Amino acid sequence: MGMPLFLFLLSAVPSGQSFVCTPVAIWDGDGPIWCAEGPRIRLSGIAARETDGSCSPGHPCPKADAKASRDHLVSLVGTPAGTNSTGHVLVKGPAMRCVSKGGAGGNRTAAFCTSPRSGDLSCAMVRDGFAARWNRYWGKHRCN
Repeated sequence: MGMPLFLFLLSAVPSGQSFVCTPVAIWDGDGPIWCAEGPRIRLSGIAARETDGSCSPGHPCPKADAKASRDHLVSLVGTPAGTNSTGHVLVKGPAMRCVSKGGAGGNRTAAFCTSPRSGDLSCAMVRDGFAARWNRYWGKHRCN
């Protein structure tokens, strides 16, 4: 028997597990991406500026503006549909396929995700200059 739904919503998707994410909200250029199915994804292998424009200590720091990075991620997964009360950009987009790399703090799941709109999100964010590759978490991931 699988994990009860209420536990799945409150915890990270186990490492190595594939799952579907229909994006509904995005905070910044590396996530979290809120999925209609429950998980909150922190894109694996990359770092983007925080929404206030800063970079977290010990994280790679890309040159791209925080809002431009967030907006680019929104465009990769779907179309913007306003904002919610917490400041997340609401997004409408097709279901993506993700592979968990385990927990990313709190109830977030670190994952590499592929969107039917734009392919591998981590690869696209680095390629397009909106995020920095974070070798510590990139591992053996390959871009097509």
